[in-house]
Amino acid sequence: ILAASSLSCIGSKTWPPYDMIMISLSSSRITLQCWIILDLFFTIFCDPSYFEKNIFGVMKTGYMFLNYCILWFGAWLSVFFCIKVASFTQSFFIWLKLRIARLVPWMLLTSWLCSFTAAIPFAWNFYVVHNNFTAPSSMTNSSAMRTTKKDTLCLLILLYNAGIGMPLILSVVSSILLIQSLWVHNRQMQNNASGFRDPSLEAHMKAIKSVCSLLILYVTYFIAFTLLLYDLFLHFSIPKYICIAVMAACPTGHTMVLIWSNPKFRELPARIWHHTNCPVR
Repeated sequence: ILAASSLSCIGSKTWPPYDMIMISLSSSRITLQCWIILDLFFTIFCDPSYFEKNIFGVMKTGYMFLNYCILWFGAWLSVFFCIKVASFTQSFFIWLKLRIARLVPWMLLTSWLCSFTAAIPFAWNFYVVHNNFTAPSSMTNSSAMRTTKKDTLCLLILLYNAGIGMPLILSVVSSILLIQSLWVHNRQMQNNASGFRDPSLEAHMKAIKSVCSLLILYVTYFIAFTLLLYDLFLHFSIPKYICIAVMAACPTGHTMVLIWSNPKFRELPARIWHHTNCPVR
């Protein structure tokens, strides 16, 4: 996806908005996988005390930032599909359809800023907790420390909900609107269709299946990420490993659905396979 979208943007003065979203989404997922591998490398080869003191806060902040970006970019992809494909006649929807190409760069920039804002307090919270455990404390300031920890927890919960709630609402609402529009149009085509097989009808059914699959994968990823975010499970427990496996599998399934539903993404691997199998003369 990243290669095909990048090839579409190379040499063009204005980047297509769909390719801009796909480049942002795919590059964030690739970076997240590299970040997880780097975190595993530090965990294995670094001294535990040095890792927790100097590296863990940075790795946790980067991990949260990339996950927030993935949720935001996935939500904007659903919004883009809804605006471009759905056939609503409301004036605001028509206004968005005419200006979506100019709005996409600002949408992506806003996503980066929101993700960065929501992820930074994780590093701050880690260092506060680390200093509270390492610095000597007295009985006189214990109540003040409890108040500080309570305020910090409330701030983090607010940022949790803001960071993951808005992308979920955008994705679910836009996907439902798109499915509704496609379903209504599909019913109209069925009523007007003859007995022969209609390619347009099949294309609409394929689009409905793709949107439903993307929505299910997005919501599943969101649920697993939320469960890990709130640290509801014990360490090394089976439910926690299930959530980690789901978070690893959902982006792969999301990518496969995007490749399956877009001919441009299917053509590039086919051309690469064709060139690699061509005999050298």
